[in-house]
Amino acid sequence: MLTGVNKNQLRFLMLCMIWGSTWIGTKAGIEAVPPLLFAGTRFTAAGILLLLYTLAKSETARFKVQDGIRFVVVSILMITLCYGPLFWGMQYIDSGTAAVLEMSLTPIALLVFALLLNEETLDGRRILAIALGVCGLVVLFWPASAYVSLPAAEAFPGASLWGGLAVASAAFTYGYGSVLARPLLRTYPALFVSGVTTLVGGIALLIAAVAFEPGAVSALSGDWGTVAWLGWFFLVIFGSLIGYTTFMRLLRDIGASRAGSYAFVSPVIAVALGAAVFAEQITALDVIGIFVMLSGAYLAMSGAPATDATALESEADRKRPHEDLDNDPKCEIPRIHQTKPAMRGRLR
Repeated sequence: MLTGVNKNQLRFLMLCMIWGSTWIGTKAGIEAVPPLLFAGTRFTAAGILLLLYTLAKSETARFKVQDGIRFVVVSILMITLCYGPLFWGMQYIDSGTAAVLEMSLTPIALLVFALLLNEETLDGRRILAIALGVCGLVVLFWPASAYVSLPAAEAFPGASLWGGLAVASAAFTYGYGSVLARPLLRTYPALFVSGVTTLVGGIALLIAAVAFEPGAVSALSGDWGTVAWLGWFFLVIFGSLIGYTTFMRLLRDIGASRAGSYAFVSPVIAVALGAAVFAEQITALDVIGIFVMLSGAYLAMSGAPATDATALESEADRKRPHEDLDNDPKCEIPRIHQTKPAMRGRLR
């Protein structure tokens, strides 16, 4: 047993390691498959597998019809309206700017919506943690923009502006959806909530891809190649089945702002993997950015409660999910990587 480290902190570290490495699978996939279709099939498959598992445990029988609207809204916000605008916007801004925008705004959005919806209270520790994390992200990612060219610079008037707004909107839709999901997580097991949201959001992504994404229809044949399929399976199993469900448990147990601080650690994992696998160089400025980001994540997680998620779900089962538990005391981002600096993006 690790002294001084509770179960939620261990889950947090596992989440950071998983989502810090998913860029490998994403990069392998989107080189052969249109990005929206790749993401849509991944989430749809993960949702089906998660719901089959919960069905086998008879955890879907107690579903309340009146919760259906919240489930749909959360699914669209966390999956469809996050990944759709993100992929579209990244075509028109450089990857360094996109990384700073999306990763720095995600924890901020999570905290803001948690405060607005009375899920959390404001304190100086959380503000300082987010401020440190954002500063570290800027130090680590902003210099990368000097080494990449715009994939489709000003493809239309104001393309870079609208692209940046789309990337920024992805952070806020993901943050809002995450906070809206917390009441569901107090009523239903995390596996069930994960299954429904990934399935509904994935299907919506698939519809959008087939309707609007060039090459998506022809890619439905599945002729992607071995490497792309290996990346897809990696993302389904680790990025979605394990990673997304772990995030949901953390969201329920420690709150949105603390859970969202993974955005300050996952890039560190990505940088380390880039150095180990692709011999990328780590500069002194990178080290400074990493240290500042990790300091912010440490501040955010050092006070995390040691709630046992397994015990919590068992308690929910005993009370039956159709009862109102709201008064009980108790989203890779997939990125389009075409140059070395772009590999440092945090992916879910």
